[in-house]
Amino acid sequence: MSETAVDAMRGVALLENPVTNQGTAFDLGERRRLGLDGLLPPVVETLEQQADRAYAIFRTYREDAGRHVYLRGVQDTNETLFYKLVVDHVEEMLPVVYTPTVGWATQHFSNIYRRNRGLFLSYPYKERLRELLANRPHPEVDVMVVTDGERVLGLGDQGAGGLAISIGKLSLYSAIGGVHPARTLPVVLDVGTDNDERLEDPAYIGWRHGRVDDDEYDDFVERFVEAVEAELPGVLVQWEDFATRHARPILERYRDRLLTFNDDIQGTAGVVAGALAGAVDASGSTMRDQRVVFLGAGSAAVGVAACLRAQLLAAGLDADEARERILLVDRRGLLTDDRTDLDGAQRGLAQPAEEVSGWRSEAGRGPGLAEVVEQFQPTILIGLSSAAGAFTEPIVRQMAAKVDRPIILPLSNPTSRSEADPADLVRWTDGRVLTATGSPFPPVEVGGRQVPIAQANNVYIFPAIGLGVIASRASRVTDRMILAAAGALGERSPARRSATEPPLPPVSELRTTARSVAVAVARAAVEEGVAPRVDDDELVERVARSQWAPAYGPGDEARGGTHSAARRRARRRHATTTRDT
Repeated sequence: MSETAVDAMRGVALLENPVTNQGTAFDLGERRRLGLDGLLPPVVETLEQQADRAYAIFRTYREDAGRHVYLRGVQDTNETLFYKLVVDHVEEMLPVVYTPTVGWATQHFSNIYRRNRGLFLSYPYKERLRELLANRPHPEVDVMVVTDGERVLGLGDQGAGGLAISIGKLSLYSAIGGVHPARTLPVVLDVGTDNDERLEDPAYIGWRHGRVDDDEYDDFVERFVEAVEAELPGVLVQWEDFATRHARPILERYRDRLLTFNDDIQGTAGVVAGALAGAVDASGSTMRDQRVVFLGAGSAAVGVAACLRAQLLAAGLDADEARERILLVDRRGLLTDDRTDLDGAQRGLAQPAEEVSGWRSEAGRGPGLAEVVEQFQPTILIGLSSAAGAFTEPIVRQMAAKVDRPIILPLSNPTSRSEADPADLVRWTDGRVLTATGSPFPPVEVGGRQVPIAQANNVYIFPAIGLGVIASRASRVTDRMILAAAGALGERSPARRSATEPPLPPVSELRTTARSVAVAVARAAVEEGVAPRVDDDELVERVARSQWAPAYGPGDEARGGTHSAARRRARRRHATTTRDT
């Protein structure tokens, strides 16, 4: 362990800090030097031995909720041990640390809250946000995940409980992307909640007040951004689980002021585009031949649709042809240009009403999903609606009757909100479907063999964006960087090698996939001029060097933050030069 990391820490204080604590792995010399004799049992263990013991306890919990709470306890006690467990058992622990179990954690956050992690920036303290940000547990931060908890997964408004989402996301930044946990900061903008169940819960620990909105809300977000610019210039800010009416406006307002992106809009777009690249290859077709229908027209669906439209344009279609190939359906039916309830981004994806005037509509709404599938004959069906079971057997069979290899992606989270069970999709298409889901599902039997279900989870994209940004010292996150991430993910698709393989790499390969995607992100940042120019070999080396792995001993000097500070200085200099030119 680096002496620098513990210069001002000894004894109980050292053991109570989850970043510096090694528990029984402190050797005898360290125990004597650091005042730990008597505070620990006499045995000296390796990290591997500690992990084996912790994993055995993990397996005693029968329910994922209990496993989640247990892992949170390990994380709050010894971060290195926590990440060792997650990295070594990523397939088993990913659904526990993140979707679908994190949805339960947001709903029960007040009950499972035990120890401070991250920041609650509550509306009553709006005049003191910089002061609150200065109270962060670690001075140097590379990545911050920020939510207001209004649209958590498919569960709606969870108020301050949304902090569980920020914590879960950043756990994957570290476990998959290799961002050091001491350089991450989860944040909830606690502007109240309109969830009566939370407000009436005597255990609720958030600001017990209805949500502020409109000018008050915008002013609060602006104050937060100003505090970030003053306290942590150059930090990567990921916006997470904001309602549609806020998500895109916030992204557009601040994307040229901050190093920032919205994972629901851009991360989802990247992972879906990457999954489709492999699925389209496996179908024996090309991207320019696809006809796509979305169920859902929120910020995530609009972001994915915009990304796919860019892919269609790159494949040689003109703007009108690309528009005609992508249809969106929400609870009021097909998006058409005569609707008055669409925002600007949705209107840009709406179809001319006269072109679908002959399609069957229901009273008070436009054509629904079943009618759109029948008339449009899509090759790709994507669910981002939180409407559980919306991909019904008649709809799926109707689609499969016209397409040799239908591509169907029920992507809503958590599992309980998925538009379809992949086992049903396999049965209804006689095994011809190409599918990926938003949450984990068990393998299904196809042609007498068990086939894994790919999880089109944003974990394939956002940790790699963080790693690529850190390695390249980028000052901005651009659309081109997101497209580069999608392209790199698509290149690793097993479906490119065999039409019977899933469209995304296995979860067990997440860390190696993250390195490939991060290199593509870093390369795009340099090419677009938002990162200092450096040759490709150096970029590859930087990515590998920047991916932290959980281990005790020398090499944790990164906790001191000197590399972080240097990166932020480089980003500030580059951002200033870019603006001046």
